[in-house]
Amino acid sequence: MSEPTIGHNSEATHQVAKDQLRSIIERIERLEEEKAAIASDIRDIYAESKGNGYDVKALRTIVRMRKQDPNERAEAETVLESYMHALGML
Repeated sequence: MSEPTIGHNSEATHQVAKDQLRSIIERIERLEEEKAAIASDIRDIYAESKGNGYDVKALRTIVRMRKQDPNERAEAETVLESYMHALGML
């Protein structure tokens, strides 16, 4: 009598796992769509800024730098400056 219950629970567990997996995949797909839309919006802003005369490469560099820890950024800038000085670029 306990065997059918085990089989039933196994099928129920399998269905729950399938439903959970489907939910995870659908959530990821929705986020991927949102990410693509956001990436498109960012490209549009860079295109707009280029149209207004801004240097897109410089803007991207600034955005990347602002993400860095201020101390790490200062250290990297110091190293870069010393290398440029050593090469006679400053």
